[in-house]
Amino acid sequence: MKIPGFYFCLCPDSALAREHADGLLERVDASGHHETGRKREVRIFWADDGLDGRFWEALTMRGLTDCPRALLVRGAQNLPAEVWKKLSAVLGTPRPDILPIFFLESPWEKGQPRLPAHIAKLRCLKFAEEQGWVWRSPGLDARALRPYIQQHAASRGLRLEAGALDALCAVVTPDATAVRGVLEQLALASPASAEGRIGTELIRAMGGSTPEVLIFEFIRHLQAGNTAEVWRTVLREGDGGESLLFPLLALLIREARQLWQIQAGESIWLPQQTAHLKRSLASRLGTSGLAHLFAVLLDAEWAVKSGRRQPVQALEELVGSLTRVFASA
Repeated sequence: MKIPGFYFCLCPDSALAREHADGLLERVDASGHHETGRKREVRIFWADDGLDGRFWEALTMRGLTDCPRALLVRGAQNLPAEVWKKLSAVLGTPRPDILPIFFLESPWEKGQPRLPAHIAKLRCLKFAEEQGWVWRSPGLDARALRPYIQQHAASRGLRLEAGALDALCAVVTPDATAVRGVLEQLALASPASAEGRIGTELIRAMGGSTPEVLIFEFIRHLQAGNTAEVWRTVLREGDGGESLLFPLLALLIREARQLWQIQAGESIWLPQQTAHLKRSLASRLGTSGLAHLFAVLLDAEWAVKSGRRQPVQALEELVGSLTRVFASA
């Protein structure tokens, strides 16, 4: 393949973007176009830390070993305008053995990445578009999640039986790291006698030891106002939903704390693929809604620990209260 002079990955899912970049580098190395024939050295820089002298030296100076380099700049959407102006000028000079890859990990809106104006107008980005040096992906949306699970299940020797793929798509977080983690757990949990076959029973059993898999589905339906699906998630649990209560409370309290910090204007780290959703939800709930959310969660926990309610009763009351809290938003 023709080696690009530089490259842009526009995707809110950092793990998915890194997968693509790794595949690109494999194809570049396999092409054998560089003089040394040596595998490309990969160096990673984080935009939040700033691009110091080490980066500019690696970008502009040929090394003593003449080893080709790939420079990966993560979170590049956070670089200030003056740095991008300097980058755009430097990238105008071809350097065949140096391949910079910029990860623009902004959330997407209406099918397009939300980029700062000073990046959207960059000459180097426009030139990269013309050369085919840009990869765009909204992440693992509903359309992309299914083939991604199938691909990575097959790479691990897993065969998803009828219904198992649908079950995974319904409960797994739409994030490359989360998908790989769940598949790794399924590979470990699958008995040798099954020869890699995965059924819905194993997915349900895994949910018992990894409640986040099922609880994510619950929270997603809750926040979207899908009341019927919220109750289906609870009622289909074999013990009447009792096993969901305390793991659910722990995750919801953590979620409520994050929403409170966002509403208060604190600077916290959020996954790129969910950041805009969380900010929107925090704004809709507001201070009073979040205070009510904390009260509902603490009341459910105290009701069980004080003996006033059985766990399944507390869960039923909690679901009703949470439905009203999120409906008001």
